[in-house]
Order: sequence, then structure tokens, then C-alpha cells
Amino acid sequence: MHNIIEMRLQTLRQLMKQRELAAYIIPTDDFHSSEYVGEYFKAREYMSGFTGSAGTLVILEDEAALWTDGRYFIQAQEQLRDTSILLMKAGQPGVPTIAEYLQEKLQESVKVGFDGRTVTEQFVKGIAEKTDTKGITFYGEEDLVGMIWKERPKLPAEPVWELDVRYGGVSREEKLDAVREKMRLKEADVLLVTALDEVAWLLNLRGNDVRNTPVFLSYMLIGQEKVVLCVQEQILSEEIRKKLQTAGVELNSYDKIGELLGGLKPGQHIWVDSKQISYRLMHSIPDHVAIVDETGPVTGMKAVKNQAETEHIRAAHVKDGVAVTRFMRWLKEHVGTEEITEMKAVSKLETFREQMDGYLMPSFDPILAYGAHAAIIHYEPTTQTDIPLLPKGLCLADTGGHYREGTTDITRTIALGEVTAEERRAYTIVLRGHLNLAAAVFPYGVCGQNLDVLAREPLWENGLDYNHGTGHGVGYLLNVHEGPQNFRWRIREGDYVPLEEGMVISNEPGFYLEGRFGIRHENLMLCRKGEKNEYGQFMYLEPLTMVPFDRDAIDPQLLTDRELALLNAYHKKVYDTIAPYLEEDDLAWLTKATEEIVRNA
Repeated sequence: MHNIIEMRLQTLRQLMKQRELAAYIIPTDDFHSSEYVGEYFKAREYMSGFTGSAGTLVILEDEAALWTDGRYFIQAQEQLRDTSILLMKAGQPGVPTIAEYLQEKLQESVKVGFDGRTVTEQFVKGIAEKTDTKGITFYGEEDLVGMIWKERPKLPAEPVWELDVRYGGVSREEKLDAVREKMRLKEADVLLVTALDEVAWLLNLRGNDVRNTPVFLSYMLIGQEKVVLCVQEQILSEEIRKKLQTAGVELNSYDKIGELLGGLKPGQHIWVDSKQISYRLMHSIPDHVAIVDETGPVTGMKAVKNQAETEHIRAAHVKDGVAVTRFMRWLKEHVGTEEITEMKAVSKLETFREQMDGYLMPSFDPILAYGAHAAIIHYEPTTQTDIPLLPKGLCLADTGGHYREGTTDITRTIALGEVTAEERRAYTIVLRGHLNLAAAVFPYGVCGQNLDVLAREPLWENGLDYNHGTGHGVGYLLNVHEGPQNFRWRIREGDYVPLEEGMVISNEPGFYLEGRFGIRHENLMLCRKGEKNEYGQFMYLEPLTMVPFDRDAIDPQLLTDRELALLNAYHKKVYDTIAPYLEEDDLAWLTKATEEIVRNA
């Protein structure tokens, strides 16, 4: 494989030389800046062999480097081994950004290439600002990887289906009216929507163009009088076409969006988000059109779940809680009595979920990692890496499901037998952080950055940490990762987003020892309004995930009285919520798993 990678790099360099390109940049993105992409768009994986969901490859005449974040350091290090590609651990001391790297490596007045459909305007602008003294120009007209990728998969075009308004709570017409009102406040004549989950949410439609993410390739141009949906028309049924027409939505071809932008009239104002719009589309907008460059209105609208959505989301988590609880019992009772590998465990968990009414598909590729594999934060078992589970140590299961009622995402670290004192201590310290964040009460206006320390403090006071965010938003039967809300302490531009009632957010601190073990505890939570008094409106976090933590790995002596009370209260809520849906042995197991923990017992 590594020889193949080197051959591909050399072939690409020949194409670069013919076009006088000093560098060529290959991101992970599709044409919509999506986190997860369809097989057609995995150009960076094809050129590097690195399979993680985040990373950017930069190829120069005589070297190549790949940037990725802390979730993938161990995985990338292994997958890039024996290639000439350097691993750049983004955000670490002494590691340059891509812009800094190009500023250092490139000569003056050279040309940098990329597929302009797959890099954002903001990304290119950031490079231009950092290298402005060198007179670098950009060439985004060609997809060089596509020229050498002979067996490239076809562009996905899966059928679209409708999400009934009783699940979404609001009709597409009402959503479009609300968007137009926000456009009027910005004095925008046209809004360009490029994010796939935003198009799907607006139209109450879902698809299957991205694995485990029910979206479809599309763009929308929203005006005050009409809406144009650019889509591969063969994916729409006649019934859906008629419903869109009734809602005032016109259809056009997926590849015509650039022409539509080019046809905007002088004096018009278009609202775009340079963090989302591709370089190619941004440069399709004529100079005579005024640009409003801000985060689009749909991002915040979609993040705040309405009453119908929240009621259904709770129902989805009850179903998921039953499935995952049954899986935990099965795994703990069967490991050591029969051969169970990581992949077999994944398959068994999927079977339990499939038995739940309304279950559709996983919400992401499952992370089920035993022992040292769990230290690879986003490890996914494959036929090459699959290993047996033994009746000792810890197994990390980070999985989720899409139900008609919503999307779930849960991580449980499970003791398969005897655990070491070190594993038990780490397990409990991470659990302390999880419990502290889950119990947060805060005034309205607080952002995730204000609260992240609650999850990390028990680790920090022991000289420990984890190299990923603590929490992300979750869509309604859409992207398992969505913004704008998050928990993280590293500040990024635009991160200051108050937590609103109706936002769903994960709580997932962790700890990882390379080559040894990994721990993560994740629940989804719903932001709610609490008491309102002379100090303002207070908020709190309602747990949505209903699955016990594994008491076999907890050291109660390390928990404060408050933390122990919080854990026991959560376990009582889990029992009260899902016990009515369990029978016999499963119910008996849950009863024991959620028993009140008493110190020194």
C-alpha cells in the first residue's frame, strides 16, 4: 500500500509540474464542507492512506505533510508509517499551521493549487493573508486527484425521503418564512445554503448520500419570492417534487449552482458564509453583487429543537437505552464464555438496535475498542485490526443510532472482568468530570467554553487531560456532530454561542494511555430553562441518554459525596425510565447495575 501511495504522489507531482504549481492542497471536504463525506470525495484518503474523518494533505515538489487533530494522532502515525508523508499534529507546540508551513516553504510568486470546489473561501483567505508578502496566487480550476483516480466511485445519488411534519414539528413553508424574516433583517435579497444538513432540515427531507448521515447532495438559493433547489433530480420522487412545488421550491440541476450565482443582478445582496462556501462558488458571484458574509440563519435555527423534536428525541433515547443496556449485559456475561471479537460485538449491538421500532441506521461508524485500541480516540475495528475480547480490562463502545424520533450518540467504557487499580482510578476520575458537567446550573448567556472546565478539573488536578473537545451538538435525524454549540476550552473564532433551551449537546470527557487503555463517558443532554429570579434566567442540562455506567470499574472512595449522590440519582432515573421496557434477565441485570452505591460497602 505504501508503495502505491508513493506512486500516486509522484504522478500528482507530474501534473503539478505541468501546471507550474508549487503546492497542491487536498482537504477531507466534499463540495459542502461536510465533516463526513461520501466515497467519491475521499481524495485525501486515496492520496495518503489515512482514513480519519479530519485531515488536510499538502503536497510540495519534494515533500508532503498531513495535518490532523488530536483524535487521530495515533491512527495517523500508524497509517502514514513508511510513507514519505510527514504527520503534522495540529494545535501542538511547535507545529505550524498549513498557512505558516507554506509561508516558510514556498518561494515568492509561485502558484498554489487545489480543487476549488472542496476548499472553503475562508481557508484560502487565511493562506493568502499569511503569505501576502510572497505574492502567491491560487489555482482552483482542476481536480488533479480525479485525473489519476481511475477507479473512483460515482457521485452518490440515493433516493430522498420525507420526514413527516409530526416528527419535525414545523413545516417546510414555516421554516422558509422564518428564514426570509432573518434575511430581511440583514437586508439580504438572496441566501445561499450549501450545508447538506441545513438543506435537509429546511425541506423536511432526508437522503443517503453520505454513509450514516441522512443527507443528499444539494444547494439552495432562497429569495423573498422564490426558492431554487439544485439537486440531482433523479433522487426525487414525483410525490416529493409536487410537494416542493406547492411550497414554492423550483428545481434545477446540482451542477448549475455556479451559473445561478453568476446570473445574480447588479445591486443584489447575497448572504453567504465564507466558512462554508467553496472557493469556486464564492468566485462565481459577480463583482456587482454585494456580499453579506456571516454565519447563515439556519445553523442556529436547526440547533434549537422545538417541542415536537424534543419529545421525540427523548423517546429515541429510551429505545436506545434499552438496546445498549441489553448489549452491556450480553457483553459482560458472554465474554470469556464464547469467542467475541470487536467486530462481533459491533454486530451484536446493531442487532439489539434493529429490534427497536423506528430504528433506521447507525449515526456514525461504531467505535468499539478493546484494551490498547481504546487509546486510539476514533478507532474503528476492521478485518485487519479486529481482536478478541478477553474477560479482563476495559472495552470502549462509542456508538449511536438514527431513529425516526431522532439521533443518539453514547459512549460506555465497560469492564470485561478484572481491571487494574490504574484503570479503575482513571475510570472514576473521568466519571467525576462527566457528573460535574452534567449537574451544571448557569445563567442564560453562558457558553460551552465557560463550562468545559467542570469536566476537565478532576483530570487537571491529577495532572491529566484529553486531547479532544468535551461536547458537540447533535442534529435531529441529521449530522451526529453539529454546531454552533460545543464544550471546549480552546477558543476559536465564532465559538462564543450561548447555550439555548432546546439545544442538544454531548458530555464526553475521556482519558487515553497510548498502548494501554482508553476511557470515555458520553451522554447526550438537553439544555433547559430553570429558575428565573432577580439574577436572571438560569439554565440546566437534562440527561437524555439512559444507560448505566459500569459500577464494576468505579472506585467510590474517589467520588465526593456530591458526585456519589449525582451518580446514584442518575442511575435511579435510568432504572425508572427504561425498566418498564425490559423483562426477566435484562430487568434483573439493570436492577443490580443501578443499585445505590454506598461508600465502603
